[in-house]
Amino acid sequence: MLVEIDWGTAWPWALAALALGYLLGSIPFGLIFTRMAGLGDIRDIGSGNIGATNALRTGNKWVAGATFLCDAGKGIAAVLLARHFGPEGIAPTLALLAAATAFLGHLFPVWLGFKGGKGFSTFIGVNLALYWPVALLLCATWLVVAVLFRYSSLSTLVAATLTPAYLYFLGQNSILPLSIFLVIMIFIAHRGNIARLIAGTESRIGAKK
Repeated sequence: MLVEIDWGTAWPWALAALALGYLLGSIPFGLIFTRMAGLGDIRDIGSGNIGATNALRTGNKWVAGATFLCDAGKGIAAVLLARHFGPEGIAPTLALLAAATAFLGHLFPVWLGFKGGKGFSTFIGVNLALYWPVALLLCATWLVVAVLFRYSSLSTLVAATLTPAYLYFLGQNSILPLSIFLVIMIFIAHRGNIARLIAGTESRIGAKK
């Protein structure tokens, strides 16, 4: 539960949580793992995105899996570290701040000219750390939509959209503002995919280019 905070004394902790989240979130694991696997620069492959979906386009499932796990893991780590080291009373708020900047760090990593991934793996990670039941629900939603329609982007958009509703019905209102903000950012990051879905040109899961 969030409590009233004296920001006059809490601002250094808030600044630390914001910085911690961003630095963790901005680690470009997709780029790191494709280079480690000798596959070159992931930004020259497929959509040029550094996330797990584009990593799968390298044809190396290990790279894609590792990218997904680590992109989710940095969201988990940001939340848990902020919650653990933050002073009692403000730790839940610090966890929310770290979650937000971990997500933004993935989308806009300073090391790559602020051109990062689309955020869904990190979105899963922060939800898992903040309230794990909703993370399971959003993953289940993604799988159901993916099986039915075979569009990764559509699955992501539907699962993200339903996440605030899941939080509301599960009584996690303190997380709702953050969740709504992250969903908006996911839609912005997927604007190209949305245009292709509308045009009928979006690639299906498993389809060959």
